[in-house]
Amino acid sequence: MDKTDKPAKPARTSPRGAATRTALLRAAAQVFRTVGFARAGVSEVVSVAGASVGSLYHHFTGKADLYLALYEEFQQRQQERTHQAVVEARAGGEKDPTRLMNIAARAYLLGCIEERETTRLFFSGDGPPGFDYQLRSRLTRWTDRNVALFRKADEPVDEALLIVVSGAMLLAVAEVVQRDDAEAHKLADDITRLLTRLEPGK
Repeated sequence: MDKTDKPAKPARTSPRGAATRTALLRAAAQVFRTVGFARAGVSEVVSVAGASVGSLYHHFTGKADLYLALYEEFQQRQQERTHQAVVEARAGGEKDPTRLMNIAARAYLLGCIEERETTRLFFSGDGPPGFDYQLRSRLTRWTDRNVALFRKADEPVDEALLIVVSGAMLLAVAEVVQRDDAEAHKLADDITRLLTRLEPGK
């Protein structure tokens, strides 16, 4: 995992505090999915969570902080999925960098399909100010780790390949989550198959 993607260590909290934080995050996810981020209110979140406004502000700075915390949890699950897929492929004898990037990209897309409603929340364009930039930046960093499979030690980043792959993944996620399972899985396979045809610049 890229050091920049490691979530900050959570502050120590009591079991009750941890349970309240979890309830608030679950409630926020439910409310955001139902009415969208822009229309959601803190009062709705605490009502669904069965918590108080004070408890929300004890754990989060506000609505945007809740949204970002949900995204961090989603991104962590995605990193775990793609990492595990590559580890299993390597354990099975796969060494080809193109195949490994394909496997990582497919695992990312399948994770998005599995968590379709959550993924739509982050890729809908309805988030806190500046979130679209953060989303693109994080996906670019994720892509860079996979494009790095092509590189030798100390070899410069192939910016063109990075831009093409990260841009393709951004569009791919937005498309697969709009399809039913069968179509989404077929599209994910087709997209990752095309990605394997890309080659780093000379």
